[in-house]
Amino acid sequence: MKYEEMPYSRIDFAEETRYLKELMKRFQAAKSAEEQFAVHQEYYKMARHIQTEMTLASTRNSLDTSDAFYDQEKDYYDREYPAYSNLAVEYAKLLLKSPFRKELEEIIGHPAFRNMELAEKSTSEAIIPLKQEENALVSRYEKMMASAAIEWEGQIYNISQMTPFQRSKDRKVRQEAGKKVDAFYASKGKELDEIYDALVKNRTAQAKALGYENFTELGYNRMIRNSYRRPEVEKFRSQIKEYWVPLAEEFWDNRRKRLGLDKLYFCDEGVSFPEGSPKPIGSYEDTLLAGQKMYRELSEKTGEFFDFMLDDHLLQVLPGKHKKVGGYMTYMPDFHSPFVFANFNGTSGDVDVITHECGHAFQGYLTADDPILEHADITMETAETHSMSMEFFTNPWMNLFFGDRADDFKKSQVEDAVAFIPYGCMVDEFQHIVYDHPEMTPAERKEAWKGLEKVYKPHLDFGEEYPFFGTGSYWQRQNHIYAGPFYYIDYCIAQTSAFQYRIWMEKDYRAAFDSYLKFSRESGSGFYAEMLEENGLKSPFKEGTIQEIVKGIRELL
Repeated sequence: MKYEEMPYSRIDFAEETRYLKELMKRFQAAKSAEEQFAVHQEYYKMARHIQTEMTLASTRNSLDTSDAFYDQEKDYYDREYPAYSNLAVEYAKLLLKSPFRKELEEIIGHPAFRNMELAEKSTSEAIIPLKQEENALVSRYEKMMASAAIEWEGQIYNISQMTPFQRSKDRKVRQEAGKKVDAFYASKGKELDEIYDALVKNRTAQAKALGYENFTELGYNRMIRNSYRRPEVEKFRSQIKEYWVPLAEEFWDNRRKRLGLDKLYFCDEGVSFPEGSPKPIGSYEDTLLAGQKMYRELSEKTGEFFDFMLDDHLLQVLPGKHKKVGGYMTYMPDFHSPFVFANFNGTSGDVDVITHECGHAFQGYLTADDPILEHADITMETAETHSMSMEFFTNPWMNLFFGDRADDFKKSQVEDAVAFIPYGCMVDEFQHIVYDHPEMTPAERKEAWKGLEKVYKPHLDFGEEYPFFGTGSYWQRQNHIYAGPFYYIDYCIAQTSAFQYRIWMEKDYRAAFDSYLKFSRESGSGFYAEMLEENGLKSPFKEGTIQEIVKGIRELL
């Protein structure tokens, strides 16, 4: 069914609450694991339907934030879903306390029960008003970003549409475009501080109400960190500082030399070559058609997947006046349909959508018929490994998108991926500082960010073009910091795993891709590090793994 034809109806949470309470009674009355699992399968059907309707409302709101109907629907779910999700946790407690838990774990999987335990520690009825307030604050931030109207050469652009100008091969153009974007954020500076300060206080209050010292541990539980915790993340970041940052700095200096610059400023970071960064050839539609050819040639299954996405209009990637910024993949279980949202802007980022977001979507397509709903609850570092690895596995087809500059793209792709990891770790460490010290003022947070810039990006210099970002405010354009606390480290962990696939590809492409398919199908049925090692990769938390990957990247280039 085509996306626009999918029927939508608002979920009646009063009715769903009544039905869930009935299921809970029947679950408790069941006399065997088989009977309890039969009730649980009814829960699956209800949960899938709720997710589908909420996703339809959310995606249609993303596509047009000026649509009053879906704006109201999103507000409705922001208000009503927290109470229902709290009841869903109460239902999950019945599985945790079941006298047949051992048998149920064999059916559903051990990670699912660990996830339920973390969810149980993450919510209670007492914090429902706070969660509603948190949702409203995040929506306020996202609406503000979507409302950006930046005047440029007589036209009005949103933030995403300004990206091509910020990556222009003409240094004066990217400097002026950068000033425009910086000025927009500066104009919203007071409100950005107010929203984030309110979010930090809100999340801290939630943590206190649940018995935590601060939000940090609660944030880990909300992210369902089921196989690693803060000590492992800190160890990972420590290795990145020691072994990865020097590699990234070498790459930045190589870029400076290629561009013929005495000094690389922030406005230059998005340009890989003197003739400019590689851009997709042809129109937006040509990019989609190139993606179709690529996936058909990659494998039979990927070809089926991409045809399905195009035929049912599940790739909503063309720019729109009132679209939200950014990109994401989500899923509508009732229709077995992944969905990709993005904003094409004529840069290599368009191809990243076709590879990265479609990597997420392909994994959803592969596991659409998995009868165990909990397997879809994949942790984010697992999900991002699916997507970031697909970026590399599609390398042999980059000529379809970039013509004779395909090799330039692949070179810049590796450089950008290497350079991203220090930034991602910086985002993560910043959030640890903020939530460990919720009493910090907005000015103190910005000073903390500036201090981290010196550690993770020592070459960084904003120059005169970015008076707002240059004062420690660049993090305020990072949606994840506002909307998804502690999410960003998952990208870094996943990128190191994706690099292992990239290195493996050079030795045996087919074996690497077969491993990737198996890893993707396993979904959330296992724990991350264990699934990596079962599929021929090494855990990024193990001592020596990061050094080994750095060595492999040097050999790769």
